[in-house]
Amino acid sequence: MAHVAVITDGQPFVIPVAYARRGNEVLFHGSSASRLFTSLADGQPTCLTVTLLDGLVLARSAFESSMNYRSAMVIGIARRLEGDDELDALRVITEHLIPGRWQDIRQPAAKERAATITLALSLDECSVKMRTGGPDDVPSDLTDPVYSQVWGGHVPLVESFGPPVPDEHCDADTPVPSYVLNWRR
Repeated sequence: MAHVAVITDGQPFVIPVAYARRGNEVLFHGSSASRLFTSLADGQPTCLTVTLLDGLVLARSAFESSMNYRSAMVIGIARRLEGDDELDALRVITEHLIPGRWQDIRQPAAKERAATITLALSLDECSVKMRTGGPDDVPSDLTDPVYSQVWGGHVPLVESFGPPVPDEHCDADTPVPSYVLNWRR
C-alpha cells in the first residue's frame, strides 16, 4: 500500500492507494468523484510514500529504540492516464497486487473506467531509506548496572497470507486459483 498526500482548501490529506511501478513511474488510482483525486489529476504537487515495516528494534533506552523498515518517497506532479495507457496501468496495478489475476477477471467496463482516475507519478524525484539490524545503544547503557541487564535486540515482523476464504457466491466446486494459493512475498 502507498499513501498519497494532497492539499484541498488548505487542509492536508493522506490517503491509502494501491500502486505499482511501471518503468520510471508509480501508478495509482482512485475515484473520479473524489475531490482529492481530481486535485491530483489537475496537477497539484504531491508526495507518494511506501513503507514496509520489517521489525521492531528494542534498545536499552527509549531514544535508541527504533524500527527496521524499507521506504520510498516520490515527489512530483502526477499525470492522468487515459485510453489504452490507463487500461494497461490498471492491469499493472492488478498484477502487482496478485500476479496472474488480470487474465481471469472481467476487464473494467466503460462506466467503471469513468468512475476511476488513474495517475502516473514520475520517479525523477524520489528517495529511499532503510534501517536494518539491532539497536545502537549508548555505550554507557551497556555498562550501567541496571540498563546493561535490560534485553536488547530486534524482533522481526513476518507478513504472511492466511488461507483464502471464498465469498458467498462461490460454490463448493469453485477452485481457488493457483496464483492465490502459491503467492508469497
